[in-house]
Amino acid sequence: MSGLKLWGRRNSINVQKVCWMLAELGIPHERIDAGMAHGVVGEGWYQRLNPNRLVPTLQDGETVLWESNAIVRYLAAKHAPGVWIPEDVAGRAAVEQWMDWQQTTLMPGALSPLFLGLVRVPPEKRNAAELTTSAAATEAAMRILDRHLEGRAFMLGDRPTAADIAIGAAVHRWQVLPVARPALTALWAYYQRLTQRPAFVARVMLPLT
Repeated sequence: MSGLKLWGRRNSINVQKVCWMLAELGIPHERIDAGMAHGVVGEGWYQRLNPNRLVPTLQDGETVLWESNAIVRYLAAKHAPGVWIPEDVAGRAAVEQWMDWQQTTLMPGALSPLFLGLVRVPPEKRNAAELTTSAAATEAAMRILDRHLEGRAFMLGDRPTAADIAIGAAVHRWQVLPVARPALTALWAYYQRLTQRPAFVARVMLPLT
C-alpha cells in the first residue's frame, strides 16, 4: 500500500474519474466511502482537507487535492509523465481544454441536471421542462464531441490521454441514461473503444444511483 488515500463514493462521476485514472496507472490506494449516505464530508477534520465538503479528496503524503480533474492531472503527471498528459505546451493545453469543457460546459449546464432528474429525483417530483432543456443541451454537447472525434480514436488522437478520463466518464453516463439519443457514429465508436479498457469497465461502467 502506497499510503495514498481517496475519499469518495463509487457512484460519483468525479470519484469515478479519479478511480479510473488510478486503475490505468496501477497505483495502490485506499478508497474510503464518503458523501451522501456515507456521511464523512460533514466532519470537521474532512472540511480541513476539503473546504467544499465534497468528493473526491485525495491525500498523497503531504499533498491534498480536491478537484477531480486536478487530481487526475496530478496523478498522470506524477506517475506517467508524458503518457496521459503530453509534455509539449500545446498538447497539454489541449488536454486541459477538454477537461475544463467537461467540467464547466458539459456537466453543469447539460448532463448533470439530466442525470439528477432521471436518477436521483423521484418520478413524481421531476421537472419535465427542465429535463427537456437538459436533454437538448446534452445532445448539443455530444454532437460537438461527435464532430471532434471524426477521424480520431481518442480525444487527442491515437492513444488516450487525461482528456479521455474526463470526457469518457461523461459519455458513459449519457449512453446509459433512459433518454433518446441520435445516431452519432464517431461518438459511439469512441465509446466502444473505451469499453474495451478493463479499468473503464471496472471503475466507470457501474449502475447509476
